[in-house]
Amino acid sequence: MREALFVKQNTEKWKRFDEIQSANPDELADRFTEITNDLAYSKTFYPNSKTTAYLNGLASKLHYSLYKNKKEKSNRFLYFWQSELPLLFFEHKKQIIYALAFFLVSCAIGAISAKYDDTFIRLILGDGYVNMTNDNISKGDPFGVYKQENPFLMFIRIGANNIYVSLYTFVLGVIFSFGSITSLFRNGVMLGSFQYFFFSKGLGLQSVLVIWIHGTLEISAIVLAGAAGLVLGNSMLFPKTYTRKASILKGAKDGLKIVLGLIPIFIIAAFFESFITRHTEMPMWLSGFILTASATFIIWYVFIYPIQINKKTLI
Repeated sequence: MREALFVKQNTEKWKRFDEIQSANPDELADRFTEITNDLAYSKTFYPNSKTTAYLNGLASKLHYSLYKNKKEKSNRFLYFWQSELPLLFFEHKKQIIYALAFFLVSCAIGAISAKYDDTFIRLILGDGYVNMTNDNISKGDPFGVYKQENPFLMFIRIGANNIYVSLYTFVLGVIFSFGSITSLFRNGVMLGSFQYFFFSKGLGLQSVLVIWIHGTLEISAIVLAGAAGLVLGNSMLFPKTYTRKASILKGAKDGLKIVLGLIPIFIIAAFFESFITRHTEMPMWLSGFILTASATFIIWYVFIYPIQINKKTLI
């Protein structure tokens, strides 16, 4: 059967299953069985099509609705990070990859611009920060900026700021994804020029071992917030089989859940930056262990674990 005919024969059923939220457990189970059958057929004959991607997301959504009805309310909080958020990462993995690509390209632009334009770093980071860091370098304490503030007040300030930046980046996605891309670009250029600044001073490895203690989680979460903005923006641009209104509502809901799910990561990153990063004299193996563990967690939770969870929903 051609894909167009397959979609035409089933579109109304899929829309009905997707739009009607309330259903008893038996009805949900029947819907889930039908959708997984359609998904299996689509994966067999149209493995890389948008239809297969859509059905995969719908199957995950129905599985969540079915499973939620079996959960006690006390487990709802745990279930969000254990299953619901990873399934959202899986459903919107393309947006995550696009956001990461935009960000890495922006970092490269920032680093290259800083290399070939002596004034670029001051333009991006500001004269005050550059002068202060140069003074700290001359004093033999290049990362002294992390030691100047009371750690608890620093924790509150940085945590609140990072959560604000993530929400801001997400909301900008309403400008047809362009706003979130712009925010990713701005943060990427800043990071690229910032990192190049330390490499140009011969402090590249040391800067990585100090700054990325907290930066691994912080930057990863900002990229994911950008991906949430792309989810919102793309829901406006590409409604697929949804009505545009239903698509926007779903995109806004999914994107907001992703951003809210990042809050614990931002809190941990702020804790690291306020209480751990200031200990610039810590052994290389310890700082390396922290940033490696953070990177491993992000890769596992955002890319590997969601695949495992998604496979379980289809068994």
